[in-house]
Amino acid sequence: MGDMTYEVVNNRENQQFEVHLNGEIAQLTYRYYKKDIAFMHTTVPETMAGKGVASALARAAFAFAAEEKKLVMVYCPFVAKFLQSHPEYRHQLDRAYYGKS
Repeated sequence: MGDMTYEVVNNRENQQFEVHLNGEIAQLTYRYYKKDIAFMHTTVPETMAGKGVASALARAAFAFAAEEKKLVMVYCPFVAKFLQSHPEYRHQLDRAYYGKS
């Protein structure tokens, strides 16, 4: 698990954040939905698993949402799990969508 930092690229055309490593791509896809940004799905190749790549993608996605001044809707199971251990991002969730959790 190290604390490696990865360069996360926002591929706006494909609406996904990407980390390129050894010829492979990890990605977190997003969509604009109503007035929010929705995090749809995170895919990490087996060769990158357990190295903090998905967390780097999630951090970049939340930073981008803040920059765009958009609240977040989470459809991605990984991001939902990420939020459990990173409560500092929970204020960015669209409460209207999630109720009063």
